[in-house]
Amino acid sequence: EKLKEEGFGIITEINVNKTLKEKLDVDFRKYRILGACNPEFAYRALCLEDKIGAMLPCNVIVQERDNGEIEISVIDPISSMIAVENEDLMSISIEVQEKLQNVIKNI
Repeated sequence: EKLKEEGFGIITEINVNKTLKEKLDVDFRKYRILGACNPEFAYRALCLEDKIGAMLPCNVIVQERDNGEIEISVIDPISSMIAVENEDLMSISIEVQEKLQNVIKNI
């Protein structure tokens, strides 16, 4: 819901513990990778850099820690975009970072 409030939708969801159980028959803590996408920012970034799709969507990790607490982590879009070496992407990265920080702050 907090992602939605910032204009993101979940376009992929990977249930890591289920996948590891099915593929390797190992038990792993509850761990999900959510692929969050803000269509407006994705479009702007794709218009500036056609290979940016390799960096999309923004990954959000939801995992259960050993003490039973839930931890939520998000990718830092600024760090990711530095690798692309396209100065024009920096302003988009800053905006996306602010929105993702709002999500974490408001949970």
